[in-house]
Amino acid sequence: MDEKTLAKSHKILLSNRKNGSFTGVLDVLSFDVSEILLETEMGMLLIKGKDLHVNRLNLEKGEVDIEGQMGTMEYSDVPGGVGKKESFLGKLFK
Repeated sequence: MDEKTLAKSHKILLSNRKNGSFTGVLDVLSFDVSEILLETEMGMLLIKGKDLHVNRLNLEKGEVDIEGQMGTMEYSDVPGGVGKKESFLGKLFK
């Protein structure tokens, strides 16, 4: 395997829809008690639920632990660079 294959690694471990461990996370773009927006190796990940909290964040390792009642997880691909991400966020929060 080459470095590009190894770099794109993303995993979700979810227990009882209340505790989630995520790897391959590049950044946490926004969060509150009802939704968390993560930039992952596989695209943008929007997590919606109730009483959501980021318990552990280690961006050097690309790891995030989230606790709360998770209702939905939705991926979206955002091709390109920072400009595309900003327009995606702008559309999301209109």
